Amino acid sequence: MGIKFLMVSFYCCCSITLGAQQYKSLMNLEGQWKFSLGNKPEWAKPGFDHSAWEEIDVPSPWETQGFNGYNGYAWYRKFITLSAKHKEEKLVLELGYIDDVDEVFFNGERIGGSGQFPPDFATAYTARRMYPIPDRLIRYNSANLIAVKVFDQQLEGGIVRGEVRLLSEKNPLKTFLDLQGEWGFRIGDNIDWRYESDDADGWGSIYVPGAWENQGYKRYDGYAWYQKTFMANSNFNLDRVVLLVGKIDDLDEVFVNGVKVGQTGFMEPEREQHQYSLAYQQLRGYLIPQGLIHPDKKNTIHVRVSDFYQEGGIVEGPVGFIKQEDYIRYWRNKKMDR
Repeated sequence: MGIKFLMVSFYCCCSITLGAQQYKSLMNLEGQWKFSLGNKPEWAKPGFDHSAWEEIDVPSPWETQGFNGYNGYAWYRKFITLSAKHKEEKLVLELGYIDDVDEVFFNGERIGGSGQFPPDFATAYTARRMYPIPDRLIRYNSANLIAVKVFDQQLEGGIVRGEVRLLSEKNPLKTFLDLQGEWGFRIGDNIDWRYESDDADGWGSIYVPGAWENQGYKRYDGYAWYQKTFMANSNFNLDRVVLLVGKIDDLDEVFVNGVKVGQTGFMEPEREQHQYSLAYQQLRGYLIPQGLIHPDKKNTIHVRVSDFYQEGGIVEGPVGFIKQEDYIRYWRNKKMDR
């Protein structure tokens, strides 16, 4: 039996402001999705045949749709088509509010998650789900799969409420090397961690961008470190480049191959860090000294973060490398839009 694609072609051009970002709504994803209780890793893959699954309304608790009293794992799936005219846009998937924990896949690759699955369960039912979609995963003029794994511990479960849609960011920062995805992560603080490789002991994993409170570190305030390894081609140092590290809550220092390339605020304990409490609103973009990045070798990025309260970490994107000329153009366009 062949796969039945659920094609969506409803486009809307209304403007939306979320935080400091400006978006337009491209596609309404509310309505019927394919749905199944249980949990199998192959359900994230586009090639899996879900034609025998139930259909369920989104957003709405599954308890009100014939699954009353069910607590545990379930999956949602939907195929969408995207026109090639959206290639120059930065797309974001909004999934409203999910009770309790979720992990989201686009064409089989994880693009984000909130909360923590058992055995170390942590709910994120109050978190608004906003997941940027890496450009490299999008298949234009073809079917694209959105798959959502959900775990509910009690009471309501599923994609329960809020806006469910595809958004396009206005005046986007388009990276030539996208570093959104899994990064190494550890709580605590040791300045020598800036020299460690991705196979060093003590590093866990976290998805970037995304607040660490929604990824198993609920109520944690203090220091933490992020680590990412990447390969650079031989043309990497021909242009002046900027490393984007999204928006960080609250303060940061950023190192490339052990060398500090920038910081926002002062993180020394003797300083009054709360003076820089508005730093979480600032997009981090740090110019990379030419010759610092090694072509055709492993390079490492380390981000030292200090969080005071509420959300912490690299909470929003974009994350990756952009040419300096494109970065300057972005800020000029942003100034003109004001």
